[in-house]
Amino acid sequence: MPNTQGSYRAPILTPCAASRTADIDAQPKPMTTLPPDAQPPWQVQDRFLEIHSRWMTLIGEYWQDSQGQRLEYWRIEKADSVIVLPIQRDRLGQSHIVLPPASFRPGVGQVTLDFPGGRRLAGQTPEEAAIAILHRELGLEATAIAQLTPLNPDGWAINSSFSNQKLYGFVAHLEGDLSPPLGLTAITYPATATGVGQLLDELTCLQCRAVLLEWRTGVENGCP
Repeated sequence: MPNTQGSYRAPILTPCAASRTADIDAQPKPMTTLPPDAQPPWQVQDRFLEIHSRWMTLIGEYWQDSQGQRLEYWRIEKADSVIVLPIQRDRLGQSHIVLPPASFRPGVGQVTLDFPGGRRLAGQTPEEAAIAILHRELGLEATAIAQLTPLNPDGWAINSSFSNQKLYGFVAHLEGDLSPPLGLTAITYPATATGVGQLLDELTCLQCRAVLLEWRTGVENGCP
């Protein structure tokens, strides 16, 4: 998919990020045979409903579980979620976490503070989605991203019993001394233990908190 947000260099992985990716690649692959005490997979018996929209597909099915019981089950299929944690240094060399202004969330019926985030569109890589999200929510061109580091290259299941949706998290280190365009007032927190603690007190979005905590764990283990 072409990048419409300007010319962008390939993400530069830090040694820690490269090590994280290598560790993931080195992990054992899913087993082709189940251990003796594993529950066997359930079997679909019938799909009685399938409703499509631009946001998701709602599916109603009957499944047979490992005990032979017939269960009515509802689930959704939807696009993957991408959350970006932007970090920028000021003129004094201090790092700050950058967020867009708080906005209204219809799902909870209130205004909340969130990291830049959105859906991974069909045909997009997670990296392309992250770049598009930063452009849409912070007004940043792709060239303003000095480094884009994936926190979880394979994605995390958000709610495995109900949906196939995955969460992809990124840390975006921004070029210094940048200002959002007029009309957008970015919110910043110091990228310190105190600043992260304050941000955790404000964030109610579980996906945002997962990305922030994953990044903090990496920092505590020596990753930038």
